[in-house]
Amino acid sequence: MSANPLADLSAAARAASAAAGPSTVAIGRHARGTGVVIAPGRVLTNAHNLRDRTTQVTFADGRSVQGQVVGADGDHDLVVLDVDTADAPVLRWSDQVLAEGDAVFAAARTGRGHRVSFGLVSAVDQAFRGPRGRRVQGAVEHTAPLGRGSSGGPLLDAEGRIVAINTHRLGEGFYLAQPADESLRQRVEQLVAGQHLDGRRLGVAIVGPQESNRLRRKVGLPDQDGLLVAGVVDGSPAAAAGLGEGDLVVAVAGSPVSTVDDVWDALDAAGETVELEVVRGTESRTVTVSFA
Repeated sequence: MSANPLADLSAAARAASAAAGPSTVAIGRHARGTGVVIAPGRVLTNAHNLRDRTTQVTFADGRSVQGQVVGADGDHDLVVLDVDTADAPVLRWSDQVLAEGDAVFAAARTGRGHRVSFGLVSAVDQAFRGPRGRRVQGAVEHTAPLGRGSSGGPLLDAEGRIVAINTHRLGEGFYLAQPADESLRQRVEQLVAGQHLDGRRLGVAIVGPQESNRLRRKVGLPDQDGLLVAGVVDGSPAAAAGLGEGDLVVAVAGSPVSTVDDVWDALDAAGETVELEVVRGTESRTVTVSFA
């Protein structure tokens, strides 16, 4: 261990700042978010930072240009922009697997310029809700302070490489970030290539078990475990399969469901079709939904 650990920490912070600064950009006219150059002509940020398919991107040298969405993954709150990155360098990925207690540096480019802060990984294997309500698992929680407009920016190791993407602020002052593991990198590669990663959706609005039973009792039906369909989107897979308002979904792909996460998990594991066990009134039936 060095005789001057504070000097070592300062040196690491300066190195991380120097590496990330030229590659970290502000997203939006009012710097509502942060992004990072991850390939020539490509900037990665959070999907919730965008209001449209185009947005202003401001670089370290003050240059502001319009970026356009080339690939989006709304369920995981990720989007890649096609933008003229000019001479801005590509920030490298880190192979480090983050664990509790690891030192990290958070970078952002907000309305007040470039910022780098120090923190520790306080927890791993955390979860949060993406913009569409889907549960995103495997996030890391850290203590590096981040101001408004920091989401979408990189979390760095001591060499200034990306170990995670900052995504979600917690009320206790902590931040959640999506680790730069194989899953995230594969998603980003697909987005860079222009793909849109939309998760499967039935196309229904559903209510939880307690509300489902309350509504069933209201029309004289007995309590039963499941999720009540409160609405069906026209033209959706559920509509094509004949699912209707008032149906009670009790199982998806053979697995009982009691939360919306149970439904999403079953859909993610399904193939091009999935069977739903449904109770309509008091009659049980099986509905086959196709995603082809």
